[in-house]
Amino acid sequence: MNIRKQKSTVVSNPGSAKVMSGLFGGKTSKSLPRMYSTAPKKGYSNSLYLPVLIPALMLIAYGLVVIWSASLSIERASITRQALGVVLGLITAVVMWRFDYRSLSNMTTMLLILDVVLMILPKIPGIGVFAMGIHGWVRIPIIGLRFQPSEIAKLVTIFLMASLCAQYNGKIDTFKDYVKLCAILCIPFFAILLQPDLGTGLIVLVAGAAIIICAGAKKSWVWATIALIVAASALVIVTSMMPNMPHVLKEYQLNRLLVFVDPNIDPTGSGYNIQQAQIAVGSGGIFGKGIGNASQAGGGFLPEAHTDFVFSLLSEEFGFFGAIVLLLLFLWLMLATVSLAVKTQSVFAKLILVGIVAMWGFQVLENVGMNIGIMPITGIPLPFISYGSSSMVAQIASVGVVQSIWFHRTKSA
Repeated sequence: MNIRKQKSTVVSNPGSAKVMSGLFGGKTSKSLPRMYSTAPKKGYSNSLYLPVLIPALMLIAYGLVVIWSASLSIERASITRQALGVVLGLITAVVMWRFDYRSLSNMTTMLLILDVVLMILPKIPGIGVFAMGIHGWVRIPIIGLRFQPSEIAKLVTIFLMASLCAQYNGKIDTFKDYVKLCAILCIPFFAILLQPDLGTGLIVLVAGAAIIICAGAKKSWVWATIALIVAASALVIVTSMMPNMPHVLKEYQLNRLLVFVDPNIDPTGSGYNIQQAQIAVGSGGIFGKGIGNASQAGGGFLPEAHTDFVFSLLSEEFGFFGAIVLLLLFLWLMLATVSLAVKTQSVFAKLILVGIVAMWGFQVLENVGMNIGIMPITGIPLPFISYGSSSMVAQIASVGVVQSIWFHRTKSA
């Protein structure tokens, strides 16, 4: 299957790529120097991009403290399993750091196939595991552990879309090309909906869309697409509320949207989680109640306090100060990644970094937002903080990808 547009060869001639003015500003250059003409300097000070590594390690440490605190009152929050996820994530990050990410720029077909396989793997009888309403996990034979393939598929989707979009050298020429890229992005999105896992699907969609936009899509096309998505979403919601009409949304998904508008509609049912999360956040005050003193989570009033509502647990124990520290660490991490994207000359590298920042940013916005009542509830984890080994491995691996881009650079723009 030939899904690539052969306008240029990203790896063999990266100097011909234009700088994407839509995201990074400035004039495009027609004669940029070859980015990989010399090998990067040796030594860890030159091999590691510390502006991203430092906040990432601080977030990982913060997350371990939060989950350890949660494990004092929540039986399912195993600090041992979370620490195992961190170790596996760090090993994966080291592998990604030394791996030359540029080799993926010519593997679009393989990446697409891998992406779809990862998304549908949990649906295969015998190895798939059904839990929390979705077929989202795969059990590893012999050792008995399970992992969530869609977490790894997030990164695969970012590589896929960056590889496809980089071939347009900063400008998507025709509407046909734009539609083709959007159609390819919809393949992993609809594949993940088969589980069904709308939360992960939205992450994939946002990360891929950010890459397409920053690759040079015209604003009129983007706004038309947004309008179409809004109209389609409204139609889905309306039909799901009407009898004798096809219900695309499941009942619990529709209820989450309704209680987001007004939690008092069902305060003891669908609106219960939102109200308890807001109580937990507010009760933390300025400096919190202290480790192990989260009465909402510890008393069992706040469901999923170690996963979806971990921000409420963190806010209750560490207060407004602890929440601000967390958000500042995320801001540091994402701004440092954007800074690297500005410096690098490779369009492929720029778009990978765009996808990673979009993934982090959307997850933080949605998870924190639903904990304080400004976003609808979805099963989206808080990066580096929420309990879950698969998510932890994927998030730390994304840091390894950033380090790989830094390690294989030679000059800055």
